[in-house]
Amino acid sequence: MKIPRALTVAGSDSGGGAGIQADLKAFLASGVYGLSVITAVTAQNTVGVQGVVVLEPAFVRLQLQSVMEDIGADAVKTGMLATGDIIREVARAIETYGIDRLVVDPVMVAKSGDRLLDETAVGALRDELLPKALVATPNLPEAEALLDMEIRSLEAMEKAARRLHDLGVAYPVIKGGHLEGEDAIDVVFDGKEIRRFRAPRYPTRHTHGTGCTFASAIAAGLALGREPLHAIEYGKTFITEAIAKALPLGKGKGPTNPGGLVQVRS
Repeated sequence: MKIPRALTVAGSDSGGGAGIQADLKAFLASGVYGLSVITAVTAQNTVGVQGVVVLEPAFVRLQLQSVMEDIGADAVKTGMLATGDIIREVARAIETYGIDRLVVDPVMVAKSGDRLLDETAVGALRDELLPKALVATPNLPEAEALLDMEIRSLEAMEKAARRLHDLGVAYPVIKGGHLEGEDAIDVVFDGKEIRRFRAPRYPTRHTHGTGCTFASAIAAGLALGREPLHAIEYGKTFITEAIAKALPLGKGKGPTNPGGLVQVRS
């Protein structure tokens, strides 16, 4: 019996709403065995990020080696990578282990506004990791930083998707959550045509971990053997449900609820 495996390479969120914790919840809810490589540890809650400790790149490499040379992974998702040196270690591992189902969530800033990627590392992310991605899932601010362009419309999102494809991303997904409108629309370019994935927009502030959960659900879909567009569609359905059942925890922006696993008792 083959057990589908998905690996997340990301930071730890002590509040449990984003990062490694959100990724593993999404994997479990999708029926995939989850593995993790931690790049940084954050002191974090629904209000903000109170502190960050970034792990040594060599230790990130050792974690990757330990996981890949024993258990392996059918798909890999990256989130908070923190520094250029860590990005380069991850990019080398992608090549070394022949990982072809890579989902890159280019995490730069937390929901609270706290920076999670060194500004000097944006170039390494764009030039060394994105070209190896099967899927990439930037939100509008992340896409603007990666492409040095303003994105304020669906037409601009389509242009950004094409430009990310030119950088080497096979299936770029430009997330439209920052645009106004009744629906949340993501734009995908498959190299031939533009596709729009549409879902209702829920009026809630509890959206902590949306990007992590979305990218992880896509990675889970890939690990299960879905084709990229079907995996992206699955991720969109998954995150929409997770937002619809978001958890009003803490004093700030509460977390999404991956797969509705947690039932809030009255």
